[in-house]
Amino acid sequence: MSRLFALLLLCGVALSQSRLELVPAQSEARYRVREQLAGINFPTDAVGVSKQVLGLVRLDRNGRALEGSRFAVDLSALTSDEARRDNFIRRNTLNTAQYPLAEFVPREVRGLSFPLPTSGKASVQIVGELKIREVQKSVTWEGEVEFRGDTATLQARTRFTFRDFGLTQPRVLSVLSVDENIRLEVSFTFRVLER
Repeated sequence: MSRLFALLLLCGVALSQSRLELVPAQSEARYRVREQLAGINFPTDAVGVSKQVLGLVRLDRNGRALEGSRFAVDLSALTSDEARRDNFIRRNTLNTAQYPLAEFVPREVRGLSFPLPTSGKASVQIVGELKIREVQKSVTWEGEVEFRGDTATLQARTRFTFRDFGLTQPRVLSVLSVDENIRLEVSFTFRVLER
């Protein structure tokens, strides 16, 4: 009898999970790259935004991501304040005709308590695999999640270099130099389907 109880308890723990679904209409992904423009005496940030995002995350009670957890960003939808930059990035840096998506598969979320709260904020680290074009690397996002009822909002960022993913740095006439570092940011809103 005690073995049966222990087995049922173990199965119950294994089945306990949190599930959050991205709300695309309220979410976006951004890149930031420091650049020096011709005719301007100080560096500025080039910022490109894609609002074409999809995603779902399922977590066990230890914060480990379960099968099916995945996020995708449509890179062909990236736009900034400069059309020439956007065209160069789509054609040369990202080759979005062949590789339209950046994909992130989370492996673990650190800093959350379970079951997920209905209010409050938490600092989090999200560890997983980021794939851009044909290169896949482990990255860690740093951020903050805020819970409000059945909604959770995440602000998170990570960084890497063009070289890390074999990407070509943008080169256009109006740009004197482009920093090697790429900063990625996400502003994601989730529906909390299971706590």
